[in-house]
Amino acid sequence: MADKKAPSDTITFLGTGGARIMVATQILASGGMWLNLGGTEILVDPGPGCIVQSTKRKLRADRLSAIILSHRHLDHTGDVNVMTEAMTQGGFKPRGRLFTPADALENEPVIFSYLKNYLEGIELLKEGKSYAIGGVSLATPVRHIHPVETYGLLFKTEKHTFSYIADTRYFDGLLKSYGGELLIINVVFSEPRPDIDHLSVPDAKRLITELKPKAAILTHFGMPMWRARPWEIAQRLTEETGVRVVSARDGMRFDLAQLEG
Repeated sequence: MADKKAPSDTITFLGTGGARIMVATQILASGGMWLNLGGTEILVDPGPGCIVQSTKRKLRADRLSAIILSHRHLDHTGDVNVMTEAMTQGGFKPRGRLFTPADALENEPVIFSYLKNYLEGIELLKEGKSYAIGGVSLATPVRHIHPVETYGLLFKTEKHTFSYIADTRYFDGLLKSYGGELLIINVVFSEPRPDIDHLSVPDAKRLITELKPKAAILTHFGMPMWRARPWEIAQRLTEETGVRVVSARDGMRFDLAQLEG
């Protein structure tokens, strides 16, 4: 009998839109990211429409081991309740853990009280901490500069290390905290907006240039970024940095095997 193919490490983008106007118009979807890392399935930042985008792509919530929220804002948590209920089959089969900053559970909690009993547990994300989800290691190396408690994520699997740089103002601590073969960067603006705590294209270029991953994926586009044609920006950054830069698309599935060799 032939050996079964080993599980791959993939990232499916259930939405590439970010910030209020983009989410309200749904020009780009806002469903977050679905990770399948060696058979361990993890949902990151299930924004509005996640349940629609995931079922459309035949991704089964009852196979999830965890849901992770980088922060409490609506474009990252809008579907956390329905995805928790789907993960646990309406509560009839409790499973999975929720990873979240503490302030997402305090005043105006993002998850309904009754759903907490459907979970195997809730883990509070804190600066400088590490966590395990199946065979996946997860770290939250630094608190971001954003209006609410926010963390990016550093993932390690048996084969790969990659970073998700969530919403933040640029600061040098990002360079000290993230790395790996792949950077996934939330880039809301094409040009800097010093009055708003989000990354812009020049910030992304600096991160890519300094951290030198094998590849970088831009996502979580606000309306200004979308109007600037992020696919053209990605091509320009590829030429300028020497790193393969990709503009994520709704429904795009990225196989980390592309980074090997």
